[in-house]
Amino acid sequence: MLHCKSKLSKASGQSPSPPPHLRPIPVPRPLAGAYWPRTLAATLLLLLPPSRHGSDTSINMEYDKDYKQPEYGNAVHDLEAGAQHGDAVIHDSEIKDQNPLFRGFRKLFDSGVEARGIERVPEDERDGKHTIGLMLLWWSVNTVVSTFPIGLLAQAYYTMTFKMAVAAIVVFTAIGAACTGFIATLGPKTGLRTMVISRYSVGFTGGTIFAVFNILTQLGFSCTAVILGGQTLTNVSNDKLPLEASIVIVGLLGLILCFVGYSAVHYWERYSWMVMVTLFLCILGLSAHRGFDASAQEPLQDHGKAFAGDFLSFGGIVFSSVAGWAPIAADFNCRLPATISPVKVFFLTWFGLMVPLLFIEILGAAVMTVPDFAAAFEEGDASGVLQEVFRPWGGGGKFILVIFSFSIIANIAPNTYSASLSAQTLLPIFQKIPRAAWCVFMFLVYTAAAIGGREHFSEVLSNFLAILGYWVAFFIVVVAEEHYIFRRRIGYDFSAYNSFSRLPVGIAGIFACACGAGMAVVSMAQVWYIGPLGAVFGEYGGDLGFEMSAATTGILYPPLRYLELKYFGR
Repeated sequence: MLHCKSKLSKASGQSPSPPPHLRPIPVPRPLAGAYWPRTLAATLLLLLPPSRHGSDTSINMEYDKDYKQPEYGNAVHDLEAGAQHGDAVIHDSEIKDQNPLFRGFRKLFDSGVEARGIERVPEDERDGKHTIGLMLLWWSVNTVVSTFPIGLLAQAYYTMTFKMAVAAIVVFTAIGAACTGFIATLGPKTGLRTMVISRYSVGFTGGTIFAVFNILTQLGFSCTAVILGGQTLTNVSNDKLPLEASIVIVGLLGLILCFVGYSAVHYWERYSWMVMVTLFLCILGLSAHRGFDASAQEPLQDHGKAFAGDFLSFGGIVFSSVAGWAPIAADFNCRLPATISPVKVFFLTWFGLMVPLLFIEILGAAVMTVPDFAAAFEEGDASGVLQEVFRPWGGGGKFILVIFSFSIIANIAPNTYSASLSAQTLLPIFQKIPRAAWCVFMFLVYTAAAIGGREHFSEVLSNFLAILGYWVAFFIVVVAEEHYIFRRRIGYDFSAYNSFSRLPVGIAGIFACACGAGMAVVSMAQVWYIGPLGAVFGEYGGDLGFEMSAATTGILYPPLRYLELKYFGR
């Protein structure tokens, strides 16, 4: 978590109490985000050599002397043409029998378990039946109990008024949803999973690095989510159900969905939001009955640079809860037809993220204007607030809290599913292990970690993930710049997605991302370190890590990639 203030310590004038990241405050996604300067991109586009259809080119687009680069045309929406130029098509029936381990899973595959991993989905195995489900998927994965604490942070730790909290939530959510929406459009265009798509920007090696980061991110937040769900379940049982058992129960239910695969995840997410929206409306009604006070935080709100630091730090958390979905955004729509409008995919994703996040996070900010709920937060964090909200309903309130604990399933299922795909992306040999087996492995890892650190793990984990989340900033930047600046001219050779020698070398992308990571370090504001740029905002600083990481990467990547193409030809 970011370096921030305690509401009570500020009000009393005493020494600051431990910052919030020393408390287990789960958030659904890591601090992440991206912004790239479009003006610079447009300028650098003019520096590119003439199109392959022109009379000359200074960049040799041959990947090796025995391979001829396909002629794709020079329009971004002509990406699907790759299937007509020697694309290595692998159908589901072939995947099921590719090696003895897969053949051992044959009965499961025949019963409906998804066999396909990171192999490109051919056109004749795609359909549009999950088109509207795409919006509902994002709606459901965010209409969960782990989204609620984000809104609580504005007043509890950053002493922002309700109005300022709403402003930050709306602005940063809209921008973050746009970043995720862009990555989502690449799924139908390419038929590939997100981490495989990144190989076309940073090469096979860079894609492996991104996959490692993504696995750690997805496992980390799955772990945090099952801890929260387990704590809620144990609290409802008055500690009769051990926390260890609660964690296993919640995690196991999430495993079932991701084990079955793509269709099962989509089916669950299509309907799970309905129940959860009803329960959050109950929170709204019960809280409003206690009386909201929009001016409750005005005496405590900072001014000048200190307020700017508060706004940016809280905005970074909000941004991360949306843009943090970008590394898995294409995993859940790569089976849509390549002919589907990217604008449609973008807005289905954008609205699917915006609606639940705005509603639940603003609701959380409003709840903290009620004195009883603010006191409950100081005593028991987010779970304490929920218990206080439903206390008037007695046994019925406890039943609702049980449902809230199981809402985590909608969040951890896609996390685990994408982590299993990232595992296959690490090395070619890992692709020989079925995706379903990787799901079981990921479940065992994050469940064991959650049980082992159920009392203190979230405290360490929140700090770790706050830093780890910065990688998503430069991930989005390099993928976006590669797509809009370079691939509009050279196209995507879809048959090369698993070829080390035909993918980009990756020097440009890896170096630009490394520089972005370095800039994030000097711009961050953590409890144990405040960088020089972060310290500009006062004692507690303001975290600019993901903004500066994205900006640095965005400036360096285009010229470096131009040189890489010029001298390596790929």
